[in-house]
Amino acid sequence: MSRPLRVLVAAFGDAGHAFPTIALARELAGRGHEVVVETWERWREPVEALGIAFTAAEEYKTFPPPPPGSGGPSAASAARALLPFIEDMRPDVVVSDILTLAPALAAEAAGVQRATLIPHVYPVQEDGLPFFGFGLRAARTPVGRALWRAGRPVLDAGLRRGRRELNATRDELGLAPVERFHGGISEGLALVATYPQLEYPRRWPAHVNVTGPMLFELPYADVELPAGDEPLVLVAPSTSQDPEGRLVRVALEALANEPVRVVATTNREATAAAVESPDNVVVVNWLSYSQVMPRAALVICHGGHGTVARALAEGVPVLVCPAIGDMAETGARVAWTGAGLMLPERLLRLGPLRLAARRLLGDQRFVTRASAIAASGRPGPTKASELVERYSAT
Repeated sequence: MSRPLRVLVAAFGDAGHAFPTIALARELAGRGHEVVVETWERWREPVEALGIAFTAAEEYKTFPPPPPGSGGPSAASAARALLPFIEDMRPDVVVSDILTLAPALAAEAAGVQRATLIPHVYPVQEDGLPFFGFGLRAARTPVGRALWRAGRPVLDAGLRRGRRELNATRDELGLAPVERFHGGISEGLALVATYPQLEYPRRWPAHVNVTGPMLFELPYADVELPAGDEPLVLVAPSTSQDPEGRLVRVALEALANEPVRVVATTNREATAAAVESPDNVVVVNWLSYSQVMPRAALVICHGGHGTVARALAEGVPVLVCPAIGDMAETGARVAWTGAGLMLPERLLRLGPLRLAARRLLGDQRFVTRASAIAASGRPGPTKASELVERYSAT
C-alpha cells in the first residue's frame, strides 16, 4: 500500500448486513485508512465508539422497490442524497453491501470505483447447481445437474425482472442500462464473506473472492450460564424473523428432559420473561456470542449467516431451522459440509428437533468438521482489506 485510502463502506440496516460492513470498516481503519460507514442511524453509536466516522443513510424499502416516480424513498432518491457526500469526500473506493444499491449507484454516477460485499454464500447461479435460496444440496450425478440446467429458463425469467427494476432505477439517475444479470454486483471486486467450505465447487470469476466471514457484535454483559457439567446448547434465533419465538419455544420443550444445559436468547426486548423455562434452561433477551459460543456444544438457530459463521468460527456444530430462503441455503451448505444439520420449517416440532440435537451431540464427526472449518483460515476482514487496497491501486 503506497498511501492511506479514503473508503466509504455502506450497508442497509439489518444486523446481518450492517455487522459485516462494520467489521470490514474496523479492519480498514486499523490499517490506517480514512473510513466512513454509511448505514442506518441505529448503528451510529457502535460505529463511532470504534473511532470511525459515520453518516446516516436514507432508509428505503429494498424489496419490492417503489415504482419509479412514486415520490417515496427509493434507491434512486437515496443515491441522489448521497452523491454530494461522495463528491465532497472523494473516496478511492466505495464498498457497498449486496442489498444496498444506493451507494453503488452514487459511486458509479460520481466516477468512483465500487466493490460489493456479499455477507453470505455467493448467490449467482452456476450451471448444474441448485438455484440460490432453495435450500437444496448440490446434485451428485450428471442427471441431477441436468435437471437444474433444464430449469434455468424459469430462473432467468425472474432475473430478467430484477434487471428491468434495476435499469428503471438506473434510468432515474441518468445511468446507462446494464445487460447482465446481478447488475448490482461490482464487476471490479466482489467480496464473498463466507467460509470456502460452504461454497459448492464452481468456476469463479476473476473479480470474485471468498474472503472468509466478517464477524462483529455489539458488546454485552455476560449472562449467568446454567449450572452443571452437561453439554451446553445455545438457542440463537434470528433478530429479524420469528417474532412469536416459535424456534425458542419448540427447542426448550424438546430439550427439557435431555441431559443438556440450555441458554436461549430471544433477541428481543422484554420477551424472555414470557417464555416458560425448564430447570435446565436460562432464557435471556440478549447475550454475547463471544461469551457463550466458545462454551457451547451445539448452536440451534434459524440459519442467519452471521450466527452460523460465528458458531463455526468456534468449531461448534449447528442445527439450522430456517425461517426464509437464504437461511435454508445456509442450512443446506452446513449440512453438505458436514458441520451440522438442517431441519426444514415443516419439521420444526418437538420430536424431529430432539432427534436432530441428539444426533449432533452424539456424533463426534460433526465437531471434527466444524473444528476443521474454524482452523482453516484467517479472519475475513484481513483478506478483504488487502483486496480493497489492491483494487484501489489499479
